[in-house]
Amino acid sequence: MKLYHISELEQLSGIKAPTIRIWERRYNLIQPGRTETNIRMYDDRQVRKLLNVATLLNNGYKISKIAELDEEDIHAMVLGLQNSGSETDETAIAFINRLVVAMLDFDEVNFEITYTAAIKRYGLFDAMLQVFYPLLQKIGIMWTTEDVTPVQEHFASAVMRRKLMAATDALEIKKKRRKKFLLLLPPGEWHEIGLLFANYIIRSKDIETIYLGQNVPYEQVAAVLEKTKISHVLLFLITRREQIDIAFLRKSMQLPNDLLLLIACSAAVTGILQRTASTHFLQSPFDLLQHL
Repeated sequence: MKLYHISELEQLSGIKAPTIRIWERRYNLIQPGRTETNIRMYDDRQVRKLLNVATLLNNGYKISKIAELDEEDIHAMVLGLQNSGSETDETAIAFINRLVVAMLDFDEVNFEITYTAAIKRYGLFDAMLQVFYPLLQKIGIMWTTEDVTPVQEHFASAVMRRKLMAATDALEIKKKRRKKFLLLLPPGEWHEIGLLFANYIIRSKDIETIYLGQNVPYEQVAAVLEKTKISHVLLFLITRREQIDIAFLRKSMQLPNDLLLLIACSAAVTGILQRTASTHFLQSPFDLLQHL
C-alpha cells in the first residue's frame, strides 16, 4: 500500500502541512501512522478524505462543520457538488478530486461516471483544459513520489487513453489545411496521455496530425519528413534529461532550420535546454492553442 509523507499530502491537496497538523489535533480529522522515527505517514484512504475536504472548503464549507461529518457524508456532499448548476472553478476541482479518489480505489465505474459528467458539463475540449489536464498534473505529483510509476496512475491512464482515442477517432478533418503536425514521444518517454490530449486538441481545430506515439527513435522522424510535408513537430519531454539540448534534438530528427519544433515539458526541463530558433516550449494546452 502506498504511503505519503505530509509534504506529498500538501502537494496533492493544496492544504499546507501546518494546517493539516492543526486539523489532526483540533478536529481529529485524519490520524496518520508513524514510522520508527516518529515521521507522519498517510495512506490512500486518508488522502481521499483530505481531497474531499479540500473540495468542500473550496465550495465555502467551514472546516469546523466538515469535521463533524463522517466519511460517507463528506463523500455524498462532494458528489452533490458535481450535480450543482453553477459552473465555477470549484466545480472543476470537485471533478478532479473525484477522479483521483476513483483512481486510488481502482473504481472504473465511478471514474467513467465522473469523466462523462465532466464532459457533459463542459464539453470535451473545455473539460480537457479545466479538468483532465489539471488531473494529469495532480497524478504527476503522485507519480514523482515513487521510483516507479504507481499502479493507480496506470489504471487512470488506461481509462483516459481509451476515451481520448475514441473521441479523436470520432473527429473528421473537413478540409486540408496548410498546417500538419507530427506528434511523438522520444526514446525513453512512455507517458502518452499528454500527447493524446495534444493530438485531440489539434485535430479538433481541423488540422491534420501524424501520431507516432511512445518511445520513437529519432531517425523515424526523418523518414516521415521524406514522405510528407510537416509544418510542426510536437514532442513531450517528461523525464528530466541532463545531457540533451535542442541542437541535438533537431540534428537527430534532421529537422530543417525553418521547421517549427514544439516541446511540451515542465519548467525544470526547460531550464536545462538551450533555446534555438524555430523552437518553442509549451507548458500547458493554452500554449499549444497559440500555434493552431
